[in-house]
Amino acid sequence: MAFYNLPMWLLLLLIPLLLLLKKIIKFKGQNLPPSPPQLPIIGNLHQLGALPHQSFTKFSKKYGPVMLFKVGRIPFVIINSAEAAREVLKVHDIDSCSRAQLTGTRKLSYNFLDIAFAPYGDYWKQMRKICVLELFSLKRAQSFRFIREEEVGSLINSISQSALSSSASTPVNLSEKIYALTGSIVFRMAFGQIFRGSGLDNHKFEKLIRATESSIGGFTTEECIPYVGWIVDRLNGYHAKLEKTFHDLDNFFEKAIEDHRKPERAIDQDQEDIIDVMLKLEKDQTQSGEAQINKDNIKAVLMNIFLGGVDTSSITVIWAMSELARNPRLMKKAQDEVRNCIGKKGRVTEDDLDLDQLPYLKMIIKETLRLHPPAPLLVARETISHFKVDGYDINPKTLIQVNVWAIGREPKYWKNAEEFYPERFTDNSIDYKGQNFEFLPFGSGRRVCPGIYLGTRTSELALANLLYCFNWKLPDGMKEEDINMEEGAGVRLNLSKKTALNLVPLNYL
Repeated sequence: MAFYNLPMWLLLLLIPLLLLLKKIIKFKGQNLPPSPPQLPIIGNLHQLGALPHQSFTKFSKKYGPVMLFKVGRIPFVIINSAEAAREVLKVHDIDSCSRAQLTGTRKLSYNFLDIAFAPYGDYWKQMRKICVLELFSLKRAQSFRFIREEEVGSLINSISQSALSSSASTPVNLSEKIYALTGSIVFRMAFGQIFRGSGLDNHKFEKLIRATESSIGGFTTEECIPYVGWIVDRLNGYHAKLEKTFHDLDNFFEKAIEDHRKPERAIDQDQEDIIDVMLKLEKDQTQSGEAQINKDNIKAVLMNIFLGGVDTSSITVIWAMSELARNPRLMKKAQDEVRNCIGKKGRVTEDDLDLDQLPYLKMIIKETLRLHPPAPLLVARETISHFKVDGYDINPKTLIQVNVWAIGREPKYWKNAEEFYPERFTDNSIDYKGQNFEFLPFGSGRRVCPGIYLGTRTSELALANLLYCFNWKLPDGMKEEDINMEEGAGVRLNLSKKTALNLVPLNYL
């Protein structure tokens, strides 16, 4: 019987069945990674829980270090071991270094969004080169030193005033203050001091970045449920919320860039912010006829910087202070080191960090990144071609996420893995720069975070001054074991503490 003689309802039923049959035939004979049992349509979505990295860790104990999860129609391969991470990020780096583009509900009419999620190719290589050589080079990072020191100084002054003006038992919300610190630092590095007088401030922008993280950090109904999901996304207001968020973000970037184009803006080269650098590159390339950079490229770079930079340092410092507050012995050891090194100078500067006289402080940062990586799941990579990991077939257009939270807590690699023990890094060459696959807080390979130095330097400077300038007490009636160390059920992009850290500061000097 010819297809054109079939009833319409039967044709509509046959089409998805034929597509499913085609997929089954295509993958027949392949050794796909093991997977927990899936439900029709939603796949494994119901099994993720509020903290996906913890869910993946639990399932890996039954299904192994390489697992296949289906989130609706989206295939994810989850990597839960250092050996498998090495295969993906080093051996098959070129096969798995692309990035899924925004589609469906999130496919909005803003060019900078498409650029920010550009797949691997010539453009991505060009922008990566600019980030490494121009925006996040050691020289550029050091040029922002005055911003970091000024903003950390403002934080210390604020806490010191609170300690002087209130009773000895009044706690400060350290989480709130540290988030504000890193937001201000990244804001000034991107937009410059002058932008504060433009009618748009960094506090408003922080709220906008949070909304952006929420918008792109999860899954849309359309991504999970084909054909009908887009209706749900529009009916529940999700599409309208996305449109408003990215409209506001686009306006914010537009205003900032145009402010930087004004002829009266004249600054020293050593105080250029990121927009200044990008506009200079745009001008140079236009004059040379290359024209690789335009306004949308600048907006895309700014968005990626804020999404990757605002939370990383703050999360690290908050978790570090939480762990130290729970263990007075470690707190005293860290304070003694900093105070013996700095003496009566009054503040820790970046010169002090460069002298290598604070090894224990840097061990604390490492141990915090091991137990509490800011991004528990590395940003998903999309595979370009077929390859094998741990003997399993990985097909093109599969998303791969490395569970660095699970790897950092794996007893196979770490003795007493759940214990916060900075001394484990004494005379230990393991580092976080992407070459040791049992310790990957910033990723590895082509997609490694280019801002490692900026992030860790901010964390070290903030933590060193908090330890040097204050003695810290718990609020009245609270014991060390009462500090809530639960992880927040936020978006996939970061691993925040569920409850704010409130401590009582006592001025040291």
